[in-house]
Amino acid sequence: MRKPILAGNWKMNKTRDEAIQFILQVDNKLPKSGVDCIVCAPAIILRDLVKRADTIQVGAQNMNENDKGAYTGEISPLMLKDTGVKYVIVGHSERRAYYNENDAVVNAKIKKALEFDLKPIVCVGENLEERETGKMQDVLKSEINKAFDGVVFEDPANVIVAYEPIWAIGTGKTATTEQAEEACKYIRELLAGIYGVKTADKIRILYGGSMNTKNVNDLVAQPDVDGGLVGGASLDADNFIALCKAF
Repeated sequence: MRKPILAGNWKMNKTRDEAIQFILQVDNKLPKSGVDCIVCAPAIILRDLVKRADTIQVGAQNMNENDKGAYTGEISPLMLKDTGVKYVIVGHSERRAYYNENDAVVNAKIKKALEFDLKPIVCVGENLEERETGKMQDVLKSEINKAFDGVVFEDPANVIVAYEPIWAIGTGKTATTEQAEEACKYIRELLAGIYGVKTADKIRILYGGSMNTKNVNDLVAQPDVDGGLVGGASLDADNFIALCKAF
């Protein structure tokens, strides 16, 4: 049985005081078991959140694929580990689009995250043109195979994949439950081709395109959708609590 996840990606939002207020407001209202509730916050406030979090878990939005070095402005996995976070988002579509992160970089980051006992939330997904031209499976196959090339792990629960249809991020558009299930099921089949069916059945796959309180129940009812990677809807405390309680 895969334990569901609701991961909030705050992106470049919330000051330190706003973030701490959020944690204090939601932490005692979240389910104590049955679901992993995570907020992925800006790196500058991660330590503050970890110190105050109890039920809620804390993750980072990005990291460099090197241990340390002359990489101005970057955050190393060692630094993240030192803050106490447990998760890190890898390969988000915004990182790919705005900062030119390619599949090789994503692959290196996954390996480095696992090396430092961080759980990578690996993002994959197609854009609108690729969806409309029937290339969704081609895109997912390429991204999954390249991202997990040579990636070895002992516990499948430590690896999370987030299907984020780029055309549904921040647009208000949402994949239908059938589209979300189709993509997540196909991702699991791809992972089974790499690691075998038993391992793939234990890897959690999230949906990451405009999940909200109105559609969360239908989406997570799908057999291969194990939760959500949520952007804007995770910024509001009441919304976040409601999403976590949907499981």
